[in-house]
Amino acid sequence: MAELQFREALRAAMTEEMERDENVYLIGEEVAEYDGAYKVSQGMLDQFGPKRIIDTPISESGFAGLSIGAAMMGLRPIVEFMTWNFTFVAFDQIVSNAAKVRYMSGGQASIPIVFRGGNGAAGQLGATHSNSFEALYSNVPGLKIIAPSNPDDAKGLLKSAIRDDNPVLFLESELMFGLRGEVSEAEDYTIPIGEARVAREGDDVTIVAHSKSYWLAMEAAEELAKQGIEATVIDPRTIRPYPIDAVIESVKKTNRLVVVDESQPFGGIASEVGFQIQRECFDYLDAPIERVTAEDVPAPYAKNLIEAWMPSVDETIAAVKKTLYM
Repeated sequence: MAELQFREALRAAMTEEMERDENVYLIGEEVAEYDGAYKVSQGMLDQFGPKRIIDTPISESGFAGLSIGAAMMGLRPIVEFMTWNFTFVAFDQIVSNAAKVRYMSGGQASIPIVFRGGNGAAGQLGATHSNSFEALYSNVPGLKIIAPSNPDDAKGLLKSAIRDDNPVLFLESELMFGLRGEVSEAEDYTIPIGEARVAREGDDVTIVAHSKSYWLAMEAAEELAKQGIEATVIDPRTIRPYPIDAVIESVKKTNRLVVVDESQPFGGIASEVGFQIQRECFDYLDAPIERVTAEDVPAPYAKNLIEAWMPSVDETIAAVKKTLYM
């Protein structure tokens, strides 16, 4: 196992896939000359040249649409958005074209494209730069959505995403680009899309959390263990298709569920998971499903307010205890 930063794991995945397949290219704002806004693509321009590492103007709709067309013609673009907040500018391209062309063409046109970049709140960036996009885009059939929590998953899942013949949205927390972790050095290491990872086993409650919320859930589980409460923690890794079977299996054992989700509560990922679990596990549940989400208001700017707005360890512990009637 090698120890890499999250950004280095992403770079390794893209580099390996570009070495493997000459049809893969990277495009986006500052990905080339500046080595990427978060240095994910550092050194890739020198290795692959300007025809495959392509700087763009500030024109998300333009370079997203261009790359969707390139994907239809057989290339495999990786489109980097400096932040997923900027995808509102390219929303029509992603939702009306990337997600639907394969279906509307009866399978005659494939769209092997990856859209990736920073997602979710990243401190004091204000309401327009602090959105979590999982729930919004998961409402669109035709898109696959991945939100990894660690460098190993980031590398293995990004390689799988680049090889997929469908459009994949790869959501990376801006706060985790510097996160270090062990990454497999296995040759051609990939992780299948749609498989959850059970990070911790416990009999008292199931906690489900993805992306940076996974670390919050793990911290809560460790604190609960000191109090004699053992939690299973599941990282779904993929938001669409969602690995609901893994959650069902766990809830049938623990009889309780807490979902931690940085999205807003109304219509969020936690809402959908909660619905599916009550439908599939109603007779197994010993308590109502609890969710821990961002507050249902735009993200504030002040440090104390953004911290109160985000899901927290204390809120997760409280939600677990509520399911246990403590």
